[in-house]
Amino acid sequence: MLLLQVSKALFELLLGIQAQTRLGAVGVVLLLAVGVGVRARRVGLAVGAAVMFALLMIQA
Repeated sequence: MLLLQVSKALFELLLGIQAQTRLGAVGVVLLLAVGVGVRARRVGLAVGAAVMFALLMIQA
């Protein structure tokens, strides 16, 4: 259980760093929107932000 939590936190950290280096502040805001959408159970916000993040990462 602890290993799963540590690996999840490490993955989130690496994804945030990659988003910040490739997309700057926009990538970080989109990742935050995905997190907020998932926590608030707003599927539209989470999916929309995830799609925008994926499209911007493909372009970068």
